[in-house]
Amino acid sequence: MNVRAKISSKGQLVLPKAVRDAHGLVPGSEVEVESVGDTIVLTPRTRAARKKYTLDEVAGFLKYDGPPVTIEDMKRGIEEEARRVWNAQRR
Repeated sequence: MNVRAKISSKGQLVLPKAVRDAHGLVPGSEVEVESVGDTIVLTPRTRAARKKYTLDEVAGFLKYDGPPVTIEDMKRGIEEEARRVWNAQRR
């Protein structure tokens, strides 16, 4: 794919959407910039955070040392917090 891009007065380069999409680049993505002779090479940096994890893979990170909590207790807690946030936003 050959596309053109312009460098702004601030030295910023906007990659065309087709290039961003083809390489999975989203806002905040990082690229390595390498100067090779008279060529500039941009290489997307991969981050482990992009990987989609299953609940089983991350469950160990969710440490809880308290007493067991029922689903009903969890639902009640979520509802109470949602009501608290809702009421705070309405003020």
